[in-house]
Amino acid sequence: MTNAEMGKQAAEKDGFIAALDQSGGSTPKALKLYGVEENEYSSDEEMFGKIHEMRARIIKSPAFTGEKVIGAILFERTMDGEIDGTPTAEYLWKECGVVPFLKVDKGLADEDKGVQVMKPNPGLDELCKRAVSKGIYGTKMRSNINAANAEGIAEVVAQQFEVGKQILSHGLMPIIEPEVNIKIADKAEAEDILLAEITKQLDALPEGTQVMLKLSLPTKTNQYKPLIDHPAVLRVVALSGGYSREDANKMLSENTGMIASFSRALTEGLSAKQSDDEFNETLATSIDGIYKASKAG
Repeated sequence: MTNAEMGKQAAEKDGFIAALDQSGGSTPKALKLYGVEENEYSSDEEMFGKIHEMRARIIKSPAFTGEKVIGAILFERTMDGEIDGTPTAEYLWKECGVVPFLKVDKGLADEDKGVQVMKPNPGLDELCKRAVSKGIYGTKMRSNINAANAEGIAEVVAQQFEVGKQILSHGLMPIIEPEVNIKIADKAEAEDILLAEITKQLDALPEGTQVMLKLSLPTKTNQYKPLIDHPAVLRVVALSGGYSREDANKMLSENTGMIASFSRALTEGLSAKQSDDEFNETLATSIDGIYKASKAG
């Protein structure tokens, strides 16, 4: 397992990145959409066991291979778990040909200046060391933008890049994710501010340094093309952000060079109650659609 091989795939291969990193707060909702009700588990351990079963079922599906899925973002507990006795990240790369990433943020702080920065993460260095030891290629961390507030957006982006440099120091590839809430009235204005702030931070990186970006599908088509073309950017991926898979795929296909990193849109239509054949067929259809939309740009 070499980072050079993973890096080449992450940078150049056609396909998309699967987001399988629902954390404690979003797990009950993800399970409910998957057909697992809250009365079917009675503790956090059982809940996380159920979501690990769902993720393992996705990863083991015949459709989930490096042919169309470039990488997958894992939750920390998923990284620490196993699939058929093999550590999850190792299984992803060796059995599926899919590059493993790890969600490393500890959630969002309370809203201030129209944004939510990331909570402090004093254990990040240790987590990064553990991730490297388990064969993880890169990381992902999310902030949230709820208004076109220039000061707030600048703070979000500055924090993301500051933490991104810390992650880079461990030899990991950071996916920087300042999500713009798709429901806000001033989304287009927020995206203009975000583009300027990200560009400023990219321009200040040492020559030869690269990061990845994960951004909400933009209001204006090709809003983020300058970032896709920036030498400090390995890849720009899009989050579905609450759009249906059909709408997300349509928007994505119109944005040149942007690829998907969908979570809910990827698992839409999957159910714990489906037979393996039904499950695999539904997932294959989902993967095909997202793959085509990621290639279209």
